[in-house]
Amino acid sequence: SSGKPHVQPGFEHVLGTTRQGKDVFSQLIVGGRTSLTVGFVAGLSATLIGLIVGISAGYLGGRTDEVLTFFVNVSLVLPALPLIIVFASFVEEASPTTIGLVLAATGWGWSARTIRTQALALKHREFVLAAELMGERRWRIVLMELLPNMASFVVGGFVLATIYGILAEAGLEFIGLGSPSSVTWGTMLYWAMRAQALQTGAWYEVWPPAIAIMVTGASLVLINFAVDEVANPQLRATRRIGRIRRFLKLRGRTPDVV
Repeated sequence: SSGKPHVQPGFEHVLGTTRQGKDVFSQLIVGGRTSLTVGFVAGLSATLIGLIVGISAGYLGGRTDEVLTFFVNVSLVLPALPLIIVFASFVEEASPTTIGLVLAATGWGWSARTIRTQALALKHREFVLAAELMGERRWRIVLMELLPNMASFVVGGFVLATIYGILAEAGLEFIGLGSPSSVTWGTMLYWAMRAQALQTGAWYEVWPPAIAIMVTGASLVLINFAVDEVANPQLRATRRIGRIRRFLKLRGRTPDVV
C-alpha cells in the first residue's frame, strides 16, 4: 500500500511510510518473505552439498577423500562476496535468486570439512564396525549410524549458512549490488540510505528491517542451541547421568557410585 511521503507511524500506517510513500510495514512483510527464502534456500543447498561431500570423503576415504578434499579446499578459498561483486558487474543487476545461488555454490566448504572430520571419527566406532561386519550396505550405515550421531553438526552448519545468506544478501543489496526493483530487507535499507532517512528523522525506515535481521539471526542461533541440546550424544549422556545421580540422591544413596 502507499500514502503520503514520510508519514509518521500511526493507526493507518503502523510503521509509517517511506520517502516514496510506500508503507513500511507492508514492505517489511513482503521483504521478509524474499530475504528468508534466499537465506533458507542458500543455507539448505550449501548444507546438502557439504553433507554429501563431507560424508563421502570421511567415510569412503582413500582416493575419494583426496579428490573431494581438494574441491573442499578450493571452495574454502573462493570468496563469496567478491565473487558476487564481480558477477554483478557483468550483469545489469543481481537478483536475490542470483545472490542465493552464488552463496550456495561457495558456502558449503566449512560444512563439508566439519562433517568430514566427524565422519572420520565415527567410522571407527564399534557400532559402525559391527554394522559393516553384519554386511550392512554403505548407504544404510550412513543413514542409520552416521547421520543420527552428527545431527547437531548438520543443523549447526545449516543455521550458520542461513544466517550468513541473510546477512550477505542484505549487505550486498545495502551497498547497491542487488536489484533495486525487488523488495527485501536489504533493499529497504538501501532506499532508506538513499533517502537519508536518519538525517531527516525517518527512523522508522531504518530500524524495522535492521531489527528484523537481528531478531532472525538471534532466533536461529537459539534454535541451534536447542537442537544441539537434543541431538548431541555427549550432552544426552551428561543429562542421563545427571538424572541417575538425582535419583540415587533421592533414594538416599551416594551418587559417587555412578
